Amino acid sequence: MWHDINTMNRITRALFGVLILCVLNAGYKWVARQPMFELRVVKVQGANEGPLLYVDAATVRSAALPRIRGNFFTADLAAVRNAFEMVPWVQRASVRREWPNKLIVSVDEYEVLGAWGEQDGRLLSVDGFLFTANLDEAEAEGRLPQLEGPDGSAHEVAERLADLRDWLAPLKLVPRELQLSKRYAWTAKLNNGITIKLGRVHERDAFRVRVARFVTAYPRLSAQMAGRIESVDMRYPNGLAYRMRGQAGSSNSEILQPDAV
Repeated sequence: MWHDINTMNRITRALFGVLILCVLNAGYKWVARQPMFELRVVKVQGANEGPLLYVDAATVRSAALPRIRGNFFTADLAAVRNAFEMVPWVQRASVRREWPNKLIVSVDEYEVLGAWGEQDGRLLSVDGFLFTANLDEAEAEGRLPQLEGPDGSAHEVAERLADLRDWLAPLKLVPRELQLSKRYAWTAKLNNGITIKLGRVHERDAFRVRVARFVTAYPRLSAQMAGRIESVDMRYPNGLAYRMRGQAGSSNSEILQPDAV
């Protein structure tokens, strides 16, 4: 082998390559340890550099910084992202390096839709995710709708609330509460105090049909009994029932057939 020039050349090139890699690795480690690459700036900004409504940059930075390890070269960006995503109001975070000692953290905040459960202490985002944050901050611009449902129903409750808002808008009515029971029955309470019982519907189209019947009937009911309607029951296949304020017992409800509606 020692007399084979080609083999000797290959061995030499291989050893030289290993030596170069060792030198580069040692050089990288030496450079990476230099003080100038210690993380001195962590900039927190909104997604697409937009404003942050609930996340205070200084607060979120102080909460996440103790969890960050390493410098510009060695910091684990996934770990940094996870640290920021543990902060209230942060739905998603993305992290990038900026030479020579800066991290840029872009934050997507939760967009709150309503409060979830009377005793739950959580909030529901517009895209159907439950999260924990300060309720007083969330209600700084007004009371949130009260929402409730069984485990795993948050996304559907968010969608049905959005539907109700759209379908009731022509009547200038707004849902203030929406509940999905364990038996999958829907109940909504409006800003005028009326409770709508929509019953057990699993499909969006069936939900829409019952709301549409209420929208059709409401102007007449409101004209005849303005301010006196306590609840409207839309569970009847061919009509509805309503209850006046102060009435007790189901026997005092009236059934309105389609021609009356």
